[in-house]
Amino acid sequence: MSESGHSQPGMYGQGRRRRRRRGDRDAGPPGQNLSGPSRDREYQPRERRDGSEDPPGPLIQKTPIILAKPPGERAKPSQNAPVSGAPVLEKPIMLMKARDDGGKPGTPPEAAAQPSGPGPSKIEREGQRPTQPVYQIQNRGMGASASSSAVDPMVGQAKLLPPEKMKHSIKLVDDQMNWCDSAMEYLRDQTDMLVVGVIGLQGSGKSTIMSLLSANTPEEDQRGYVFRAQSQEIKERGGNQSTGIDFFITQERVIFLDTQPILSPSILDHLINNDRKLPPEYNLPHTYIEMQSLQIAAFLFTVCHVIIVVQDWFTDLNLYRFLQTAEMLKPSTPSASHDSTGSSGNDDGAEYYPHIVFLQNKAKRDDFCPRNLKNMHMVVDKLMAHSHLKYKGTLSMLDCNIFPGLGQDYLSPEVNMFLLPVQDNDGEDNLTKAGSGTYPLFSLLPGYRGHPSFSNMVSKLRSQILTMPRCQLSHTILTEKNWFHYAARIWDGVKKSSALSEYSRLLC
Repeated sequence: MSESGHSQPGMYGQGRRRRRRRGDRDAGPPGQNLSGPSRDREYQPRERRDGSEDPPGPLIQKTPIILAKPPGERAKPSQNAPVSGAPVLEKPIMLMKARDDGGKPGTPPEAAAQPSGPGPSKIEREGQRPTQPVYQIQNRGMGASASSSAVDPMVGQAKLLPPEKMKHSIKLVDDQMNWCDSAMEYLRDQTDMLVVGVIGLQGSGKSTIMSLLSANTPEEDQRGYVFRAQSQEIKERGGNQSTGIDFFITQERVIFLDTQPILSPSILDHLINNDRKLPPEYNLPHTYIEMQSLQIAAFLFTVCHVIIVVQDWFTDLNLYRFLQTAEMLKPSTPSASHDSTGSSGNDDGAEYYPHIVFLQNKAKRDDFCPRNLKNMHMVVDKLMAHSHLKYKGTLSMLDCNIFPGLGQDYLSPEVNMFLLPVQDNDGEDNLTKAGSGTYPLFSLLPGYRGHPSFSNMVSKLRSQILTMPRCQLSHTILTEKNWFHYAARIWDGVKKSSALSEYSRLLC
């Protein structure tokens, strides 16, 4: 108390109790008198950040604000927020919900935020969470725009649809020997593919066989084939149907390349009669036609896994000379180390060579005789003995159960040869009936053909082609789109090849 007997203000009042409580919490140095007048004079109540003084009484802890919530949800009291203790974060599913709905333009934040209840949220009930990583994969590489804007689920599902199915072939190389880019839209960034090409003389049935191997059946009308075959009118005037290189890819990611006939007399006749100007490096029309054929063959030898050589009779020796010339003029391309062994078993070191299949189309019944078949294999093996092309060891007619009585070692030099009979409808009118003097039961049975039906043989050939080894085309693994760019570069290199130019000068 003071000398006048009155108590000093602030010594025993409400402010004193508050100061003692603060002193207990923030103890000063030992020996200091906290109740002296100097302490009273120095004390000033602390001000809050908003400018108001501390209210009397015990302090009340405020409800924490979750900064992760949208601005429209901060003002609303949360039902699950605790009164005291550490703040509990909301479920991550609420953040995903706010990002999906509230991130779209034109959607207010109040409509995007939904209070979380004790039960499962709406997204968990609809089952959208497992598909969220798919949309994140689609956003990869899009930068800040992918994180700031939500992805439309319909757009994400459209990107996961299977590739578009082709209904007809398109041009890869046109009739002027120029490269076309229209096939790029049908290709994907995946490496599991097979490239099959075909070469052959005019009228041997290349387009028909490629259509049957890719998308059509023998029972369909030939006018609806993916590779247009020769019409009756074109056959009568001795013309050719295919020009350049046609492209078709199946749903199984098998690329088929149909080509114009090699050494075609109809193309030569069209070149002479229409007075088309020849390139300056070619003096004679037939030299230009031969160089076109060699360019196409050398290109296929570089970019294809399998090449089908179609013949309609056995055999033309000029065709084998042509294959060896195209092999000599083939561009030098590196191959993988495990795929550098040729058909002869020698290690070539760096060159890539495709698999060659000799297809005898329109074969007769005598061609299916085991003795004649063995002779054909022996002749082809002798003609291709010095070739690096893989012409044997990957296709066998004995594995197709076509000759059930023959052993696996009957065709000892078994080359990649397959025989297709003459195409028929296998109807009742085309079956040869037995003689009229036989029993009535035997007269209803078809005659002996010596081979299975045409549709059965096509099915066996397709199975053999699609199961052939898919060797690596270059030193790196190529996707479909990479293969397209690689093939365009090879075609440009083949057209400007110095070896082809030197060979054309030798022909002139």
